[in-house]
Amino acid sequence: MSTTPFTPAMAERINELLGIYKLPTMSAELVRRFEKAGKQDVLPLMLEVLEAEAGDRRERRVERLLRGSKLPPGKTFETLADARLPKALTQQLRELATGNFLDRVSNVLAFGLPGVGKTHAACALGHALVQQGRSVLFVPTFQLVQELLAAKRDLVLPRALRRLDVFELLILDDIGYVQQSPDEIEVLFTLMAERYERRSMLITSNLVFSEWERIFKDPMTTAAAIDRLVHHSVILEFDVPSYRTEDAKKRGANIDKEIRSKEEKEGKRKTRPERAA
Repeated sequence: MSTTPFTPAMAERINELLGIYKLPTMSAELVRRFEKAGKQDVLPLMLEVLEAEAGDRRERRVERLLRGSKLPPGKTFETLADARLPKALTQQLRELATGNFLDRVSNVLAFGLPGVGKTHAACALGHALVQQGRSVLFVPTFQLVQELLAAKRDLVLPRALRRLDVFELLILDDIGYVQQSPDEIEVLFTLMAERYERRSMLITSNLVFSEWERIFKDPMTTAAAIDRLVHHSVILEFDVPSYRTEDAKKRGANIDKEIRSKEEKEGKRKTRPERAA
């Protein structure tokens, strides 16, 4: 028997949890009947069990959402080299990780050259949201476009778009690498129009808006796509050097250092006088 005194706050929580578990009659009657029977000292223990059930359900939901998200497992905030990012950018990422932008149905647009960490940051944000029980899907843009093209050919494009609608956040990585055929442009624009003001998107791009005509070809389509994305959006600018380029330079410098060290050692051995026999 629990020695914790029963409080009105506990009663509210029990009723809340029973409602979440879709047990409306128990939610309405359980606490009242136990109190009427003088058994309210049992209710704190019952709340502990209900909270344990809530925790297990959260864990199972997160596991299920993580499997369905297709997020790369290692790209989290813990592994993000945020020390090399501007402080304002890291603050934006942390704010986005609260998930409030999903409630506002806002989009996130991440711009920067290849190798600056856009994809890693987008995935880290996705992982943080999944841990909160939010539904996320990560997919390279060219891959999703090809899947939508196949759906269009099979006359099931509306069904494919409805399947994507279950995700609160759709992360489209590298939009600039779409092959830009008329059919690809059409399905990509259709996707953006379908999610407009209904579901959020996070798009990474190495092309700034002024270069998006290279994606959509037609100026009117380009303007319409940008208008839908920007209307409710947060823009992330990764104005930093390429991580991969910096890493390659460091590796090159280390290799040069090793070569010089080896050459110096070889030179010393050659100039060292031989011992007399």
